[in-house]
Amino acid sequence: MRLVIQRVSEAKVEVDNKVVGKIGRGFLVLLGVGQEDNEEKANFLVEKLCNLRVFRDENEKMNLSIKDIDGELLIISQFTLYADCKKGNRPSFVNAADPKFANNLYEYFINKCKEKVKNVEKGIFGADMKVSLINEGPVTILLEK
Repeated sequence: MRLVIQRVSEAKVEVDNKVVGKIGRGFLVLLGVGQEDNEEKANFLVEKLCNLRVFRDENEKMNLSIKDIDGELLIISQFTLYADCKKGNRPSFVNAADPKFANNLYEYFINKCKEKVKNVEKGIFGADMKVSLINEGPVTILLEK
């Protein structure tokens, strides 16, 4: 699994000009599922994500987690995180998981996050989505397992 995590003051995702997910302060997470991924990897990344200390404390140090600030999550599936551009100019996505498997693991990941974070929003798997965000910092973190 691959995650692109952006610390945001707000973020939203739209499908067909309708907002389907919207958060305030927290993380926008782009999640890609690969062929070799499983629930064990998802569990590891949920723990890492929810305990990642990148929010500022009273001393302006990145020392607080999303749980510490009562932050929110917006999780969006993005198979293009598995793009392979080594040959030619057109990306190959052969390492991305089968859509049915990927959607199941995506939903599993979201449900595990809901056990740790109060407000978890999501996009619509496989839809053409428009994502808007205000990145704080900017802070962008890549996680992979």
